[in-house]
Amino acid sequence: MSTPPAARPTAIPTWTVGDVTVHRIDETLLPPATGPWLLPDATPAVVAGQDWLRPHFADDEGILHIDSHSFGFTVDGLRVLVDTGIGNGKERANPAWHDLNTDYLQRLTAAGFPPETVDLVVLTHLHADHVGWNTREVNGEWVPTFPNARYVTSRTEREFWAGYDMDAARRQMFVDSVIPVEEAGLLDLVDVPAEGAAIAPHLRLLPTPGHTPGHVAVELTSRGRTAVITGDCIHHPVQLAHPAIGACVDIDPARSETSRRTLLGALARTDALLLGTHFAPPTAGRVVSHEGAYRLEPVPADERWRSGWGSGSGSGSGSGSASRSSTICSRVSG
Repeated sequence: MSTPPAARPTAIPTWTVGDVTVHRIDETLLPPATGPWLLPDATPAVVAGQDWLRPHFADDEGILHIDSHSFGFTVDGLRVLVDTGIGNGKERANPAWHDLNTDYLQRLTAAGFPPETVDLVVLTHLHADHVGWNTREVNGEWVPTFPNARYVTSRTEREFWAGYDMDAARRQMFVDSVIPVEEAGLLDLVDVPAEGAAIAPHLRLLPTPGHTPGHVAVELTSRGRTAVITGDCIHHPVQLAHPAIGACVDIDPARSETSRRTLLGALARTDALLLGTHFAPPTAGRVVSHEGAYRLEPVPADERWRSGWGSGSGSGSGSGSASRSSTICSRVSG
């Protein structure tokens, strides 16, 4: 595999949630063909009916903009990375994912998260475009990229795939991106009940099954502020306007829709920040009610989240964050 290109001189997009700065670590833009394949019901006519999607989330022809990126942040002294993208040099059936050579690790380091400093890697689910940088190739072998981190995913998720009749492409993904982490003793499986599971101070997994059986969203709280990272519960903001639109790879489409509607309904009643794992820039926003469903009110990067933003030092959260966290959890699980 060739040497990765040098990191482009682009600022790392960030959002401030209480005392926590969330960094978006860009990997790659996905090609225009991704939208029609992934979300076939998001037709150009459907997209055209939502003016707010343009120009950021779709173009004038109704083609969806879709990204691959991770989120990194430090909370309570833990350096956390949520999902690890597609990875470099991986053999993949999807040509947009095959044998990539990106500057992801340079960007991660530029954001202040050199691989050896990461403490916790949270995997929303075990799909190829969310686990790729779990490992990197060293002397012809796949080894954990984050050797000092614990990798965390839902027990339901891992056990499902353990009993699944995988095709060759999915088996290859597990061989190069999941099994090396397990063999290194770095993978932790977490039981995620309906009310969610705390995995660290101010960090909680929310059950959002359907895309995969053990899929989780990630809730971060600090000083009374809350942010939720979607994973693939929501691939694109068009699904806010049309929650019934599912992905072609949803294992249980009906359950995926239920999870999406429940999460969106809970967030629309708060000022929580939604961070889309595949949302093109501006990537983040608040969920607001719109025409019988929802839309995303963007919160641009590099600006403090102004609504009720809490000042102060440190990365802890005050008493308000605990109540906000349990409130959203109860709404999602209810």
